Amino acid sequence: MPESLPETTLSDPGGGPRAGRREWIGFGVLILPLLLVSMDVSALYFAVPFISRELQPSGTQQLWIFDIYGFVLAGLLITMGSLGDRIGRRKLLLMGAGAFGAASLLAAYAPSAEALIAARALLGIGGATLMPSTLALIRNLFQDAKQRAMAVGIWSGAMAGGIAIGPVLSGMLLEHFWWGSVFLINIPAMVLLLILAPLLLPEFKHPRPGRFDLLSAVLSMGTLLPVIYGIKELARDGYALVPVLAVVAGLLLGYVFVRRQRRGPDPLIDLTLFRKRAFSGSLAVNVLAMFATVGFAIFLTSHLQSVLGMSPLRAALWALVPSFVVGVTAPLAPGLAGRGINRASIMCGGFLLAAAGFCALTLVGADSPLWWLLVASSGYAAGLVMVMALVTEMVIGVAPPERAGAASALLESATELGGALGMAVLGSIGNAVYRRDVTDALPAGLSPDDLHAVRETLGSAQAVAARLPGRAGDAVLHAARDAFVGGLHAAAVGAAVVCAAAAALALYALRDVPAAPPTGAAEPAPPVGGQRQPRGYTDDSTEGSAYQSAVTRLP
Repeated sequence: MPESLPETTLSDPGGGPRAGRREWIGFGVLILPLLLVSMDVSALYFAVPFISRELQPSGTQQLWIFDIYGFVLAGLLITMGSLGDRIGRRKLLLMGAGAFGAASLLAAYAPSAEALIAARALLGIGGATLMPSTLALIRNLFQDAKQRAMAVGIWSGAMAGGIAIGPVLSGMLLEHFWWGSVFLINIPAMVLLLILAPLLLPEFKHPRPGRFDLLSAVLSMGTLLPVIYGIKELARDGYALVPVLAVVAGLLLGYVFVRRQRRGPDPLIDLTLFRKRAFSGSLAVNVLAMFATVGFAIFLTSHLQSVLGMSPLRAALWALVPSFVVGVTAPLAPGLAGRGINRASIMCGGFLLAAAGFCALTLVGADSPLWWLLVASSGYAAGLVMVMALVTEMVIGVAPPERAGAASALLESATELGGALGMAVLGSIGNAVYRRDVTDALPAGLSPDDLHAVRETLGSAQAVAARLPGRAGDAVLHAARDAFVGGLHAAAVGAAVVCAAAAALALYALRDVPAAPPTGAAEPAPPVGGQRQPRGYTDDSTEGSAYQSAVTRLP
């Protein structure tokens, strides 16, 4: 194994130089691509009927229009994070912005379903360059631990907010423009990023990057893509041989990838980072937080639309209520850590708050008032975002600055894996309870085809109920809604159990991680006539004099 990088911990007593106006403006520039990339995950929700009418995709093509973006993004995260460490994070950010803008233009004017799938794949490539670049640049812009924690809290809130805003913005655009407008909205923002980033963001990269290991990049994609694909397919369609084989193949390639990282002279990721509790424990906790967050999200939106009868746009607007709470609470956890409260305790409290929110959702019925659903959802969302904000801050804080891109990519990969697992496990639990309950409550006399459709999804049950006369249709609809609520309760119980277990894991795995070091404990000035740069810091920009005067150890 190559010699590991110097140990960098969160417990350094010194703080770095405090960021000024320039750094905070640069941070605002970084939030822009983050919002767009996270919005693009959910922006197609309302556009599907319009795309189906114009491009007439097959059922398989429609699924790939949705999924290809996330698959490509997940598969390339580690590669792009490591590449940014080598060639420069600002350079990779600008390349990603150009690719994202060009792919958005191609998607907006795609003449066929195949062309739209290809454009979405290119968007995934652009997104994979943007997300780890933004987080890694935050690690370099904010050397003061308390300021960095605040920036990461805002970053976490912006990412969650972008996912929530995506459906609302796309719904508003589709009321006035054609379906391609949901992609064109990306282009002005990417152009703005291409103009402002060179002016406000200095370049950061590994001072001794080594050779880029192309085979390791291929192996990382071969690990993540099949695993995430297989998990999502199993969640959607149940057991099938091909998804299971995909997961097995991905795990085998993952074993080969890890062995190569241990033995290669220039690994994509520094495996010694996993020896630090703050890093490995944070990744494990993040997987569980995303498990609960993503796994339960479909139940909330389906309840608003299919049980409460809201239109998609109205449901998306009401779903913003928890997002507003998330935006307020995301910076709260890093702020508490900055005041000396133990991180493990804060994470434990966040998970317990989330568990309480999920438990409250077990009291929601088909006729329950909307406010109860929103309050309970806001509770679990607030608790989990507190955890995720601290996780992000710890992961980029414990990683050496020259490895910040690869560390950020590992965090994003853990996020994708946790979300896929949550969809598979909680979705399967909810579907199993729905099918059991609806079968027991259905009226007699349904045809085999109608019975099969009702047992599949609540949406299919509503279609069957609309065709049936009088009381028969009402009985089917009532049974399906009650069964869906039963499935929601089961998924909420599962999420609550996971959150409770995660609270215990956070206390155990992160018990030795201290609170953030106090600010203002800057290192003494260097000797006259010399300036000492932080370890691993490289500034290739001509306008980076503010950063060149940094005189501190990295926290």
